[in-house]
Amino acid sequence: MAAKSHWDNVYAGKPAHGVSWYQERAALSLRLIQATGAAQAAGIIDIGGGASVLVDDLLAAGYSNLTVLDLCSAALAVSQERLGAKAGQVRWVQADITQVELPHHAYAVWHDRAVFHFLTDPEERAAYVRTVLHAVKPGGHVIVASFAEDGPERCSGLPVVRYTPDRLSAELGAGFAPVTHERESHRTPSGAEQPFMYHLYRKRDVV
Repeated sequence: MAAKSHWDNVYAGKPAHGVSWYQERAALSLRLIQATGAAQAAGIIDIGGGASVLVDDLLAAGYSNLTVLDLCSAALAVSQERLGAKAGQVRWVQADITQVELPHHAYAVWHDRAVFHFLTDPEERAAYVRTVLHAVKPGGHVIVASFAEDGPERCSGLPVVRYTPDRLSAELGAGFAPVTHERESHRTPSGAEQPFMYHLYRKRDVV
């Protein structure tokens, strides 16, 4: 994964609403999380969600057990400042997802929009999957949104891996049962169109 300094420089160079992955609302992510049927008190973690407004949407929808993890402290600070006093209702974790130790079976929903596709090293992808298996409870759900197969080959100056549903399922392995997938065309602040594929999985009860 790119060094923390890379992402710190990205946020130092432009406002959060100017980065290519910025969304004014995280509508599809919220809808998929709600579709899992997770209780409002269930553990939900947003991977790479530092400056994302998803946490705002989840709080507004009544979810109360939220964790936001990001490699970039500057990105986390954006959301904390935006939320103000509400930031105290969220657990904030500054860490590399390929190295962090998360609590065992703590989360009913794992959400990742645009982190996994930056993991171009197979060993990093394997570490990510091990962390998901450890942290998500049996029967919990995993949402991974990546560039689709016809999406960009690079983002923020870095190479990415583009995924079809079958390719992502092969990467995640037999511990995850596909539930659904949905394509989204994301318009960047500069007006470019980026095809994303959102993948929803259920973690199998026995892995």
